[in-house]
Amino acid sequence: MSVSDLVAKLTALVGSDVVRSDAVSLQAYSRDATPMFDGLPEVIVAPRNTAEVAKIVKFAHDTKTPIIARGAGSNLCAATVPLNGGIVMSMTNMNQILEVSKSEMIAVVQPGVTNLVLDQLVEKEGLRFVPDPGSRNVSTIGGNVATSAGGLRGLKYGTTRNYILGLEAVLGTGEVVRTGGRLVKDVAGYDVTRLLVGSEGTLAVFTEIIVALAPRPEASKYGVAYFEDLAAAAAAVEKIITSGILPATLEFLDNTCVVAVEDFAHLGLDTKAGALLLFGDDGDAISIEQSVSKMAEIAKSSTGCRGATLAADVAAADALLYARRCSLPALARLSSLSILEDIAVPRNAMAEVVNRIEGIGKKHGLRIGTFGHAGDGNLHPTIVLDKDNPKEVAAAELALAEIFALPLEFGGSITGEHGVGSAKLPYLEAKIGTANMQLQRNIKKVFDPAGILNPGRIGS
Repeated sequence: MSVSDLVAKLTALVGSDVVRSDAVSLQAYSRDATPMFDGLPEVIVAPRNTAEVAKIVKFAHDTKTPIIARGAGSNLCAATVPLNGGIVMSMTNMNQILEVSKSEMIAVVQPGVTNLVLDQLVEKEGLRFVPDPGSRNVSTIGGNVATSAGGLRGLKYGTTRNYILGLEAVLGTGEVVRTGGRLVKDVAGYDVTRLLVGSEGTLAVFTEIIVALAPRPEASKYGVAYFEDLAAAAAAVEKIITSGILPATLEFLDNTCVVAVEDFAHLGLDTKAGALLLFGDDGDAISIEQSVSKMAEIAKSSTGCRGATLAADVAAADALLYARRCSLPALARLSSLSILEDIAVPRNAMAEVVNRIEGIGKKHGLRIGTFGHAGDGNLHPTIVLDKDNPKEVAAAELALAEIFALPLEFGGSITGEHGVGSAKLPYLEAKIGTANMQLQRNIKKVFDPAGILNPGRIGS
């Protein structure tokens, strides 16, 4: 089918006001937040309701046209780059919070609602939406569900998959199904909801999402500790966890990140430290005072600690959190291209893996800063390079292949929270095995027999 025919048929199907094919729009949707991946779609369509989504997907099925559902495009695994052309279906018009039930502690939302908007609304009811990915200000709930997004609170509270109770979704045939519901306890049939969470748009398009909410904590408190090296920081993390404390926040930055953040934000960080450990907790004021003070004491008593302090007030706490959240923009200033990656390893392997990542950087002549979630072993090695230097780009690709192989030596994963997308698909079989790869292909055929939903990714 020609592009003009495709545009004409979609316009007849849902109206010209939600169909775009101009060069500027196509270019805008040719990439997401993942560097080094791009592909031009043939048309953009932005449905307003479930019925329109179903029509569009059925049309794509009948005409064998590739279709990618997209939220804010903030993912970091090239999950929404239209490498096969076709239709990009933007879900941003479906951005309504349909219901908030304080008594049930749930909200019913459309996929285009952002984390921040939902959390700010339910705050008025004394509740919160717990998942907090780094892109929470712009990322959509639909995108969070598609990648099972994580964030800084993962150790204590879990990730997106722990907060999704039910879904309305459109299968690859255009059929609309509902999975799960409003209940915490519901074991009727296969847990299809759990299967769809993290499926990266390859099995269905979400049109309505029932999320679990949690009581908003009375207070929160944070502290920071500096260590001579990451091994010392990792040892302190183990002491904290085994002491019986389950922190809401336990984050680390290596020296490359500490120096970059201090140069970027001027927060008074100890740039001579080999590693920074940010720790914190939330809950009632008395309990968190005890838990955070105990974490500070454990850090101070740990070998290699250069010092630990507690944030004196909200402003100081916000500054500490900002130090962690601005790690990526701080590193990005160091060169014209930054590649933020995501692997996960057992906590007791974290120091060795970060040291080996540093060695990989030296081997290939690259600067790599690593930060991440110390409490759950989720690391974010970030390569900064000159995008116009072919040798550096080639070196970065070699380094990434070695980095993705690392966690498998320790029983870890090629991705903890960013997803697979196109960026990590070449490494997926090494992680899950040949039989599991075939199983995933078989599952996709059931949900999407024509293979039109986000083709070329998981299950393809």
